[in-house]
Amino acid sequence: MRVTERDVDRVPPGNLHVPRRDFGVLWIAAEQRSEAQGGRGVTDYEAGAVAITCRWLARASVDGPGGRRRLAHAPITKSARLAREELIEAEYLAAETLAARAAPPEWLVARPGYLAAVCATLRWAWRGRGAAPTWDAS
Repeated sequence: MRVTERDVDRVPPGNLHVPRRDFGVLWIAAEQRSEAQGGRGVTDYEAGAVAITCRWLARASVDGPGGRRRLAHAPITKSARLAREELIEAEYLAAETLAARAAPPEWLVARPGYLAAVCATLRWAWRGRGAAPTWDAS
């Protein structure tokens, strides 16, 4: 997904607890990283998780089945509902609850780094705690 300034400007103010510009920088970097890795045949679950989480927080439209546009789904619960404050908090709690489990579900085991990246993104962008997610340069 190509993120524009307009996409970043349209993020509802209540959906973020970090500066909109910083959120935009992270979102763009995650999308670029995910696309670049995909172009090399590498599935980057961390960058993908950050991009998916940012899309949902931003209420972005994405390509769906059959090429039809749809709203981005929540990264953990897969809810198709618009991201708004109470749903973002519920998604954050769902992610952190999964992270605290002794054994994650199979769909997360098959996606190394995905859950940690979702938690880090929501913790930073929604809760305003910690640093923005990062990944190594490989």
